[in-house]
Amino acid sequence: MHDYERFAEPTVPRWRERLRQYWALVRGDRPIGWLLLLWPTWWALWIAAAGVPPLWTLFVFSAGVWLTRSAGCVINDYADRWLDPHVERTKDRPLASGAVRGREALLLFAALMLVAFALVLTMNRLTIAMSVVGVFLAASYPYLKRHTYLPQVYLGISFGWAIPMAFAAVQGAVPPIGWVLFVANIFWTTGYDTWYAMVDREDDIRAGSKSTAILFGDLDLVAQGVLYALAFAALALVGREAALGPNYWLGLGLAALLVMWEFIVARHRERDACFRVFLHNHWVGMTIFAGIAAHYALPPVTALMR
Repeated sequence: MHDYERFAEPTVPRWRERLRQYWALVRGDRPIGWLLLLWPTWWALWIAAAGVPPLWTLFVFSAGVWLTRSAGCVINDYADRWLDPHVERTKDRPLASGAVRGREALLLFAALMLVAFALVLTMNRLTIAMSVVGVFLAASYPYLKRHTYLPQVYLGISFGWAIPMAFAAVQGAVPPIGWVLFVANIFWTTGYDTWYAMVDREDDIRAGSKSTAILFGDLDLVAQGVLYALAFAALALVGREAALGPNYWLGLGLAALLVMWEFIVARHRERDACFRVFLHNHWVGMTIFAGIAAHYALPPVTALMR
């Protein structure tokens, strides 16, 4: 055996390489999108059930979040296969690099959505009917950036649709508080996805893509402040209408402090800083959920201080 044969790297089986590319396509190695979608879904489930929701419902929505987010990533990359090769951050994605073909991506998208729909079929009729709207939102979102500067708003609608669905699954109807929580999530999602868009702003301008980051321009930080303020105002309204106690308000206050930290970090608009605070919104969503869960599971924090 020659020396170069002895030290040659083993060949990766083709099937394993295909799975690796599919895993990258659904962002399996990057759970941040799943977490940003999961926390508002859990907000809704806990409030709708006034505590821990039925375990099967919790499983269906948690798994559905992962499946629909993964499907959304696939269809997003399919729609952006003309744009991603020109953006530094996305040029190596499987579709942009040619490692995965468009037909494969569409088949994967369909498979993920079918599994998610199969889970939803175990819910009530209203939830099933609302899931059809969710499929349309997930499939149509990626094409908005070609025609409007507000794809981040549409993402908030798409990501947040699990909120009224959660109320429908638990209560059989969507009360007004469910829609207020839905609106709060739209503002929050638009805010954190604008941070994300600020990372790619220069590349998007060159490629002819559109985003709220481009629309806001030099007023981006002001607009971000307004978006987050509206999100927290809506969450405060939810807390009042749901009669959530001190634990919730403590969680909401801590989340507001986390957002203030984000503005300090990203105040100079550097790409790395904007991406860092985008990722940091996971902690914002988790802190709000912790306040909701603590309200139903623990005595008020004020009682512990006596």
